[in-house]
Amino acid sequence: MRRYRSLWHRVGHARWFTHLIRDGLVPVDRRLYWLSKGRVSVAGPALFSWLLLTTTGRRSGLPRTTPLVYVADGDRVIVTTENFGMPGRPAAWRLNLEADPRAIVQIGGERRRCRARAASEDEVARHWPRLLEQWPPLETYRRRSGVRHVVVLEPEAAAV
Repeated sequence: MRRYRSLWHRVGHARWFTHLIRDGLVPVDRRLYWLSKGRVSVAGPALFSWLLLTTTGRRSGLPRTTPLVYVADGDRVIVTTENFGMPGRPAAWRLNLEADPRAIVQIGGERRRCRARAASEDEVARHWPRLLEQWPPLETYRRRSGVRHVVVLEPEAAAV
């Protein structure tokens, strides 16, 4: 399993792979996550901590769901976006949260309402290394895109 995880981490840095993830694998992962309650991804068994984040589309008003790597901080959840290293193209989910910070987080089979906010500099310094432990290619994406947006998702109420 260690070699398998290492392989995914290595290919995760490649530009061709980031396009493949963004354009082809994210929709599949979204469905697999929902069906398996987070136990299976396109990579096979889950290799890192990930969740489904559902935001409200800023233009459409429709629910939009995306799989994201995360780290827990007590009952809060920390996520980040470097949009797969695509310069000048902010991730849609981040823009949706700027328009409406309310969202739903699904971790495994549990869904809960949350409210998003930008992480403070101290929170970024504390959680960035933990996010990189989960998915090392995040640093490559940050260098390519020139941005790092760390978001804190704070629980609002009980499970949905």
